[in-house]
Amino acid sequence: MTQLWDFAGGIHPAENKHQSTALPIRAAGIPDRLVLPLQQHIGEPAAAIVSVGDRVLKGEKIADVTNGMGVPVHAPTSGVIESIAELPVPHPSGMNDWCITLKPDGEDQWTARQPVSDYRSLERNQVLELIRDGGISGMGGAGFPTNIKLRPPRDRKVDTLILNGAECEPYITADDMTMREQADEIVAGLKVMAWILRPERCVIAIEDNKPEAVEAMRAATKGTQIELAAIPTKYPSGGEKQLIQILTGMEVPSGGIPADIGVMCQNIGTAVAVSRLIFEGRPLISRIVTITGEAVQEPGNFEALIGTPVQYLLDQAGLQPEKVNRLVLGGPMMGYTLTTTAVPVIKTSNCVIAATAAELPTPPPEQPCIRCGECAEVCPMELLPQQLFWYSKAAEFEKAEHLNLFDCIECGACSYVCPSSIPLVQYYRYAKGEIRVQRAEQLKADRARERFEARQERLEREQQEKEQRRKERAKAAAEAQAKKKAEAEKAATEGDAVDERSAKAALVQQALARKKAKTEVAKPQAPAAEPAQEKPDLEALEKQLAQAQSKLETMQGMLEDAKAQQADNVEKLERAVAKNHDRVTRAEEALADARQQLASQPESQSTE
Repeated sequence: MTQLWDFAGGIHPAENKHQSTALPIRAAGIPDRLVLPLQQHIGEPAAAIVSVGDRVLKGEKIADVTNGMGVPVHAPTSGVIESIAELPVPHPSGMNDWCITLKPDGEDQWTARQPVSDYRSLERNQVLELIRDGGISGMGGAGFPTNIKLRPPRDRKVDTLILNGAECEPYITADDMTMREQADEIVAGLKVMAWILRPERCVIAIEDNKPEAVEAMRAATKGTQIELAAIPTKYPSGGEKQLIQILTGMEVPSGGIPADIGVMCQNIGTAVAVSRLIFEGRPLISRIVTITGEAVQEPGNFEALIGTPVQYLLDQAGLQPEKVNRLVLGGPMMGYTLTTTAVPVIKTSNCVIAATAAELPTPPPEQPCIRCGECAEVCPMELLPQQLFWYSKAAEFEKAEHLNLFDCIECGACSYVCPSSIPLVQYYRYAKGEIRVQRAEQLKADRARERFEARQERLEREQQEKEQRRKERAKAAAEAQAKKKAEAEKAATEGDAVDERSAKAALVQQALARKKAKTEVAKPQAPAAEPAQEKPDLEALEKQLAQAQSKLETMQGMLEDAKAQQADNVEKLERAVAKNHDRVTRAEEALADARQQLASQPESQSTE
């Protein structure tokens, strides 16, 4: 027999479960419209991968999550995509969100399915990917994606796998009826999850107020190593942390997860979904929903397609509108009042209560706290609800967080026993929400500061690099100037430096001499002998050409260095090189003319 422990606090509210267990699970049928929210679980919302007017088949993927944590959404039946718009969704605030509206065509035609005959022949990652593609998320709590939950951190080995069939909250019987009628599928799904995790122990926990479910599960687990634990009926024994404490005697650390102590919990409905996906190739497109309350004529459990409007299910159960005082989605302890019946069933919807005024009367007005301490006695997390209330109401969120506000599971036990009718859980939810907003704002500010600091660092780095390049250019220019000066000094020392004007004057003199020679030749011969024509000074012209070429080479070297160092005086040096090139050309022409003149003089003399 499985050893059991107890947890602190807890209450025993009226169960009100017998109303919805008299009839077997009924098929809800196909409504006129199916409204499929793109976010039905914790994590990133899915993005539509279909367009308005597209025809889709049953089980076909119509939305998916490409980045981040999430699972896809599938068409619950065949039909045409009617719209993709913001519509009311199940949420305590009554908010709208993006939804795909599907108009069924009545054919209920399946897309191609791919069941797995032997999942053990696959890799574990392949099975996890199948679970992800099947759109399976937790169906009992916040809707955590199952494939991620079944992949705990490498340093946290899961020793105990718990299947949570406690279903402790009043009115809700979806898991109870599922265990009675679909026990074999539950065990099959549990075996798949156990094969993935390889735990040392598998336990199915059921409250002892469900004897029919206990017997059905005992028969289904016969011959296996799966333990069946009938635990005492006490609210909230179905809470994850409380159930772990009941079955193992261990407590999940504050701010931690069950995997930190080697335990994992899964829901009854999740096990059925895994079984149908693996062995039938059927994604998560329906779930069991309890419709109960004194305002319906035939309360019971319905297998409803995801996206079925709540009004449609209420009509199936025989709603009597004149008797309805409140519509509650979920249980009376942790559920919330619906503002419209147009909201659809999603993957985490397990119950709708159509309550009369006598059944769930309007809460009396809040009165001052009398410090009775009853809230602290029933708190299953052993918190200090009274102090948390004061700090939350006074907006002293830091102090509330210091008292482990986020360990509160919002079970509502404190509010249930409060003689002053203080809605304590509402204050805690408000405080948690404000703290999350502050954290998000702080994170946003931190990221903005990091971006600003990174930008400043980049600008400073660029300025330093620019200054370094400027210094390098200045250094290169100084070195080039020093080199030029040294070459000039060397040329002056060797006596090779000739003023540029002198070179020009020499060229002019040579040109004048040539002109004069031509003039003398053109004159008639005088009887008297002419004085000999002045011979050109070849040595001076050659020296001028050599100096011009040397200077051109020097300027070209300086230009190449300046280009290599990306100096600022490149353009100026290019002009100087061009100018010196012209000088060399003129010197070459002058020298060539002088040589030609000398070559022609002996011939003219011999002719005479």
